[in-house]
Amino acid sequence: MKIFVKDLKDKDQVESYFLVRTKSTPLTKGGKPYLALMLGDRSGAIEARMWDNVEGVINNFQIDDFVRVRGTVNLYQKRKQLIIGEISKISKKEINSSDFLPTSKFDIEVMYKNLLAIVHGMKNKYLRQLILDTLEDPEIKPKYLKCPAARTIHHNWVGGLLEHTLSISKMMLFLASHYEGLDLDLLIVGAVFHDIGKIWELSYESNIAYTDVGRLVGHLVMGSELIEKKANLIKGFPDELKNICKHLVLSHHGKYEFGSPKRPKILEAFIVSYIDDLDSKIAALQGFIQSEKNKSEGHPLSWTGHSSVFDRYFFIRKEVKIGAQEADANERNSEPGLEPAPEYKPDL
Repeated sequence: MKIFVKDLKDKDQVESYFLVRTKSTPLTKGGKPYLALMLGDRSGAIEARMWDNVEGVINNFQIDDFVRVRGTVNLYQKRKQLIIGEISKISKKEINSSDFLPTSKFDIEVMYKNLLAIVHGMKNKYLRQLILDTLEDPEIKPKYLKCPAARTIHHNWVGGLLEHTLSISKMMLFLASHYEGLDLDLLIVGAVFHDIGKIWELSYESNIAYTDVGRLVGHLVMGSELIEKKANLIKGFPDELKNICKHLVLSHHGKYEFGSPKRPKILEAFIVSYIDDLDSKIAALQGFIQSEKNKSEGHPLSWTGHSSVFDRYFFIRKEVKIGAQEADANERNSEPGLEPAPEYKPDL
């Protein structure tokens, strides 16, 4: 029977299967190798250690393999850790894929409807048609609704790409109302197309991994190729506008060293790059902090463990609860806010 990470408790004797998310073989102070793993399923991840008989199993499985584990849970520095006694690789046929693919907490069909509502409000008929022809394509839509936005770092769940895209699109609505001279339609094109190539770059049937074409070509190039293909089917689509759309995709990683063939050279591309990065980092950090809280098993933490993504520890601030009367007073005494955001209010 499958036991989920979130249900593991201190002193539990565990026999279940997990996905290997990370794997390394550090040395103890005595120079003896041990196995350091991060094991996961749809509910979260747990650090695991194997101290004995490491040489016999070290080459039997790799990252992204499924393994059956027998071990014991204990608390180490207030965090749950699985001490492994036995571990062996198992095939995908032996697992239930739904145990390993978390799903967005938001309704996928509602998010899709909200994104289409934003697109239908676009003024440029060519750009509006470009997006609708893509999102409503019967071969693309099923992949798009299921695809995660990344393998590990952010929005790595079913519907994650759509959630990430809608989040960015909503921020674009505000930015276009706040700053003068921005082309909202181009911002929406950047939001929709910047990561759409991930529907081919990633596989997401039983776990999230890279496809061969994903490793060989990548989502930036595939997104640009998709724009070329779809724009060429729209009568009268201006060549210059098509090239600008492709630039939004090809430059969205911002820097050459981050994998961008081009750096942003129009204002809208600059914004797409930064808002994509912002939304990704916020989602990643929120997920990291929550996972650290989940590992503590009721023992409040003041600080997270070290984040390899952000290369730092994070302070876990306590929630400050205020009474209803004080909240009402604060609201009455607050200064007038900024101008309201655009009328559209997605029910995400």
